[in-house]
Amino acid sequence: MADLVLSQQQIDNVFKNLRETSVHEDPSKKAQPYDFRRPDRIAKDQLRAIHQLHENFARNLASSLSGYLRAYVAVNLVSVEQLSFLEFTQCLPSPTSLIALGMKPYDGNAVLEINPSLVFPILEMLLGGTGKVTTKLTREITEIEQSILEGLLRIIIHDLHGAWGAVAHIDFSIESHETEPQLLQFLAPNEAVVAISMEVRIGDTSGMMNIGVPSILIKMLRQKFDQQWSVRKTQATEEEHARVLRLLRPGLVHLDARLEGPRMGVETLLEMQDGDVLAFDYPVERAIDITVNGSLKYKGEIIVSGRKRAFEVQQLVLER
Repeated sequence: MADLVLSQQQIDNVFKNLRETSVHEDPSKKAQPYDFRRPDRIAKDQLRAIHQLHENFARNLASSLSGYLRAYVAVNLVSVEQLSFLEFTQCLPSPTSLIALGMKPYDGNAVLEINPSLVFPILEMLLGGTGKVTTKLTREITEIEQSILEGLLRIIIHDLHGAWGAVAHIDFSIESHETEPQLLQFLAPNEAVVAISMEVRIGDTSGMMNIGVPSILIKMLRQKFDQQWSVRKTQATEEEHARVLRLLRPGLVHLDARLEGPRMGVETLLEMQDGDVLAFDYPVERAIDITVNGSLKYKGEIIVSGRKRAFEVQQLVLER
């Protein structure tokens, strides 16, 4: 067999191909950094579902607290993100009001935190004050103040239970109170939690409320999340119609029949004297508008019903 002799160009091509292969196929070039201390347990679609769930919770809580505190309360969902338990506790002020929540029938605890900038104005309102705290208080809350806040916490837990009821039946309960985030020891520092941050505004006062839910619980409920949030109802059932009607029946509305005529300035009104005549420019045969809670709904005329005046509906106003 004759010896195979390679030319210089063939040798150069071999080394060139080896260099190009080593550059393109180097595994280290394709590697991506991964932090094992922050495991990504929650999918993005689940985070969106949790975000929508707590938007409903925020709306319900605003209504409940407005009635409880007899003041206008607005609750806005700020963020929903996954953090390690250590990062979550480091983001909380110290001291603060921390409540460990049981989640029966599931094991583990959730965390509810209410900032002092929100706790002390609420205490002021519950004790008969206006809720305007002139000085910034950074002290720990006392046992007496904790007992006063029990009613507020029951409302929060009730609305939280109702919001999570769309996914799973979870009985939230108060298990312990703490004031220092470092004292929370029921999760490992590297354990992942879903942190839900909300801004609560009461009049001119605002503060943050944070909820931490173990990610392992969200992972256990993934199938139920998919079932609840991926299926869209196309039509309400007769039972749902009846329920809505039953809730609306006790409601009160304000009816107001008006003659919408021309307008005049205050200056003209002040210059009026005895004997002046106002022309309303309103034909007798023109229908009268009737508003329901300030919105135009019907047209008709004023009639006599027995010894009283009444309004006869002649037309339903669908659009204005």
